[in-house]
Amino acid sequence: MKVPIKFTLNSVVQHLEIKPHRTLLEVLRGEFGLMGTKEGCGEGECGACTVLLDGQPVTSCLILAPQVDGHEVVTIEGLSQGEALHPLQEAFVRVGAVQCGFCAPGMILSAKALLDGNTNPSEQEIRQGMAGNLCRCTGYAKIVEAIQSAAGQYVKGVKTQ
Repeated sequence: MKVPIKFTLNSVVQHLEIKPHRTLLEVLRGEFGLMGTKEGCGEGECGACTVLLDGQPVTSCLILAPQVDGHEVVTIEGLSQGEALHPLQEAFVRVGAVQCGFCAPGMILSAKALLDGNTNPSEQEIRQGMAGNLCRCTGYAKIVEAIQSAAGQYVKGVKTQ
């Protein structure tokens, strides 16, 4: 049995019929080919599969796809405007906050949610806001630096300069 769902994905309304046990992660990768959302642990602990659901970061491996019916989902692919990177993506590249890149999409989306709510967070607020995202490659210093750098030019994801 399949269930119909309608949701907005990266600003585009989508209609699907899917099996109710499929996760949002499976649907994003399998049905839409959005490979920026990664499966790390499959238990909601690492943050690699983080997406924004109505502006809030969620682990898509724990969300059943039918739960997004009527909601808005944003993946890392939905942040850039054509060739123009989002200020957070630019900052992560500029300061070298990306090493292997596996965790970067989830980190950037969590950072976006943080900055959407607080455009001038302290280092402690950044570290708390990023607590659900794990990285094996860095000591998090460059990630914090990238978020601080982006915060200086950030108002809900729009460059101010």
